[in-house]
Amino acid sequence: MYGAILGDIIGSRFEFDRGGKTKDFELFTFQNKWTDDTVMTIAVGEALMKAGENASAAEIEHACIHSMQKWGRRYPFAGYGGMFIQWLNEKDPKPYGSYGNGSAMRVSAAGWLYDSLDRTRESARATAAVSHNHAEGIKGAECTAAVIYLARTGSSKQQIEEYVKREFEYDVSLTLEEMRQQHCHVETCQDSLPKALRSFYDGISFEDTVRNAVSLGGDADTIGAIAGAMAEAYFDISKELKTECRKRIRKDMQEVLEQFDQKPGRKN
Repeated sequence: MYGAILGDIIGSRFEFDRGGKTKDFELFTFQNKWTDDTVMTIAVGEALMKAGENASAAEIEHACIHSMQKWGRRYPFAGYGGMFIQWLNEKDPKPYGSYGNGSAMRVSAAGWLYDSLDRTRESARATAAVSHNHAEGIKGAECTAAVIYLARTGSSKQQIEEYVKREFEYDVSLTLEEMRQQHCHVETCQDSLPKALRSFYDGISFEDTVRNAVSLGGDADTIGAIAGAMAEAYFDISKELKTECRKRIRKDMQEVLEQFDQKPGRKN
């Protein structure tokens, strides 16, 4: 989850094209902050740990609803979309057909906690289905978790790219420079996943991957979170960056991260 949270924090000050669409920027300034991407990443991670490795899809959905509402209400001004704000405050929340990139930015824990790709994808579907139950919303979450699983279990980038192309059919034919030229602020899985994937495929380290993602502009924090989650699994993250991550989030968030790192069932 560090990768998603760091991608969010690093990208936060460049959201809405507030940067120069460049990779040359200071990673951390006083302007960097966590957003809804971090809050929901923590919420889903907590939910999956509480549900347990063998939980059914229904049990995962129940745990996600409870945890996401709890964390969302605790931090109500983190930058959620309008429909999701309503969802957070409903007594009996229902999915609303969203294909927004929120399903992908919050799913990273699912890529680490299970011992098979099928189980990883099943869990990712459940985390998305509680709100983002459009086919594209589900696909974005599944793809992100699948890339994390494949990366952490030793697949090469070529193998990952071939799997993603076969299973999810995202078009990643544009170069990063072409994406920068065409990019605008779009918060859908259809738009964000190809950009996060290209950022990851072209990245030579965790930091370089996040710089790629942030340089695209637009929804920089969420693209950074998705790409960062993938890059963590492939490259790992330095102790220094993990320390920077922990000191920039709230204590209750730190506690969930620590629990996640110590989870006996975590499949490293």
